Amino acid sequence: MRALRVLLRLLVGLAFLAAVLAAFVSWRSAAVLGQRFAVELPPAAAPAAAPDLANGRHLAATRGCFNCHGEDLGGAVVIDDGAMGLISGPNLTRGQGGLPAGFSTADLERAIRHGVAPDGRGLFLMPSQDYAHLTVDDMTDLVGYVASVPPVDRTGVPLRLGPLTRALLATGKMRLAAAEIDHAALRPDAVARGLTPAYGRYVAVTCTGCHGARFSGGRIAAGPPSWPPAANLTPAGDLAKWTEADFIATLRTGRKPDGTAVNPVMPRNFGLLDDTELKAVWSYLRTLPPVATGGH
Repeated sequence: MRALRVLLRLLVGLAFLAAVLAAFVSWRSAAVLGQRFAVELPPAAAPAAAPDLANGRHLAATRGCFNCHGEDLGGAVVIDDGAMGLISGPNLTRGQGGLPAGFSTADLERAIRHGVAPDGRGLFLMPSQDYAHLTVDDMTDLVGYVASVPPVDRTGVPLRLGPLTRALLATGKMRLAAAEIDHAALRPDAVARGLTPAYGRYVAVTCTGCHGARFSGGRIAAGPPSWPPAANLTPAGDLAKWTEADFIATLRTGRKPDGTAVNPVMPRNFGLLDDTELKAVWSYLRTLPPVATGGH
């Protein structure tokens, strides 16, 4: 009987600790999502011309906007997973369930470049680190394109965070983009389009959300546990054995040089990059130092 009482007390103690931990994770993750950021947009620099809507659409297609918001920008489910929860990209059009009437192009730029809503709230899962350094002209084209899309009537799915997402937020393994960006220091430089590592780096910033700041790949914190690790894009990974033609063909066809399929988690939108962009990215990746997979 004594052993049974000890076991019962142990189980009660563990249940209490689990309840306390769950309460902390819930509180802490809610606090992270409740952060507010004061972002004052500087006076807009004059773009070279009126928005180039074709380039804006190209940016939306190749930089991942369609992956989260749908090709019509009317919203789409991004993750539906028991551990991660139900997460969708909102409707960015002026249709029912979309952006409110007072949502301006400046609000769009703040959301895209800074990851911050008009009320100062940090946007969850908005990868603004990828877009923070878009040039003035590219940002003008992208915002202009988003603003031009026909209204779509679609009500978004309410955000439902799973236990893993809440734990990642609570422990700092998953952070809001708004908390990562130095908002006051953003001074987007003009980048000349061309077959150069500099232009390749400009395009390849979009890859850092999964492959990491050093392009070394590894576990993707923002994805479900079923997602495979991102590939190491430095010379320490398999790309060291590839040619430029292999790299471009893989992104365009979804098949690696050995004939195996690229995991579906890898966004196919990067295959829509044009030859100049892909060759520039390849030239930039060739300049990276070798880093062990997942290394920081």
